[in-house]
Amino acid sequence: MITTLSNRLIARLGALEAKPVWGTAADTILDHVPFRRPIASPDDPHDSVAARAAAIAVLARRDYACGELRLKLASRGFAVEAIEAVMAALRSEGVLNDERFAQNYVAHHAARGQGPLRIRAELRRLELAAGTIEAALEGGPDWHALASKVCRSKFGAQAPTQWSQKARQARFLHYRGFSADHIRAAVGAEPDPD
Repeated sequence: MITTLSNRLIARLGALEAKPVWGTAADTILDHVPFRRPIASPDDPHDSVAARAAAIAVLARRDYACGELRLKLASRGFAVEAIEAVMAALRSEGVLNDERFAQNYVAHHAARGQGPLRIRAELRRLELAAGTIEAALEGGPDWHALASKVCRSKFGAQAPTQWSQKARQARFLHYRGFSADHIRAAVGAEPDPD
């Protein structure tokens, strides 16, 4: 946008030939971001030392699940044998641990107000074992209390009086990943026996 405006201004004033702001027309703003490096493919895809270095560099940023790290290394061009060797070594050293990852993931996403159904689906998408997911969710917060807290923070402390308000709050909690039991407890959506 700036380049276009400056080019128009220079052309209208009859100045010398207009020059783009970034040099050539092919340059973009992303080319000038200093920390963005292209992903280089390894010289030897079977080199387990290079695969380990890449895995450690990836794990230095955040914790990863085993399946997620496996896909990350495969996308960088490492062979399956080198990836599996590195993964086994990292698991034996305790650097890579699916149980720890699942517990941290549940704690982080529950603190953001997400419910157990949504967290379970995301952990399943990350290819964690069902037993690991269930153990992490059982060790999580009190889901009924969390649903009530999330509902109060979004809609206020006053309980809904009309069914349309209850339905709106129920839809919100359902989107956040809470079960029907959690939603009924938080919203108080028990039907009146008439």
